Amino acid sequence: MIFQKGYNHLYKYITTEKLVWKKQVTIKTKATPEQVWKLWSDVDNWNSWDTQTEYSSLNGDFEVGTELIIKPAGGPKSKCKLIEVSPKKSFTVLGSLPLTKMYFIHELEKKGSETSITHSVEMKGPLTFMFSRIIGKNMEEELKEAMDNLSKMAENS
Repeated sequence: MIFQKGYNHLYKYITTEKLVWKKQVTIKTKATPEQVWKLWSDVDNWNSWDTQTEYSSLNGDFEVGTELIIKPAGGPKSKCKLIEVSPKKSFTVLGSLPLTKMYFIHELEKKGSETSITHSVEMKGPLTFMFSRIIGKNMEEELKEAMDNLSKMAENS
């Protein structure tokens, strides 16, 4: 009976709540969109500004449909795909987990002498509730750190 009650609660949780999870961080930088884009499109060197990336590689040009490999620190390497690319404006990487898709959305917006950099991570799927707790718990801090590093590198390039 306890298992049944727990199972029903879990089923409701999976089917009606937490199917979408999102974290978003925006910072401002003095770097131009071109300076940031140069670092973003250099996938092989993402680990120079993102300490949570052990290594990454791009299997072709930085364009829609190109696959990339990302090895997060402490995690397994993953195949991902560029599903949206608007040069010097935005790009989106799609990754997959069991029964869950992860979208890594990167956006630039020039405002006067500053550029806004926004990085969003979304999870969608039946196991979002689980992965958001495992992967997502430190995501906001890690995104902020990576974006601060990216901003500094871009400003100095």
